[in-house]
Amino acid sequence: MEGAAASAEGLRYAEYTRAPTGAGKGQAELDRGLARTMIALGLGVATVAFAGRYAFRLWKPLEQAITEAAKRISTSSLSSYYKGGFEQKMSRREASLILGVSPSAGKDKIRTAHRKIMILNHPDKG
Repeated sequence: MEGAAASAEGLRYAEYTRAPTGAGKGQAELDRGLARTMIALGLGVATVAFAGRYAFRLWKPLEQAITEAAKRISTSSLSSYYKGGFEQKMSRREASLILGVSPSAGKDKIRTAHRKIMILNHPDKG
């Protein structure tokens, strides 16, 4: 009885370890094809990157245009708050620039803008 059980167990493990003859060949070809595709894709990306780098190095006017545009855009122009110097006595125009409202704004709009700035700058915030 022990011999029959051992042979049955051996057959069961043989089913998992033995690969079919036709399937192994197809899997190897599939793996080789996938490897070729990945290598070709990597070479293509590297070629595009080096071509772009070469083009930017040769085309100096583009670099000059980008640096001039960056200089023209100042950080103060991107902010919505007034960053200028203050006059001796604050005028209505200067107050409206600081609050970010028009000089002809109504009291309610001025109050809400003032409240918003005060809440943002209050020391007990958070």
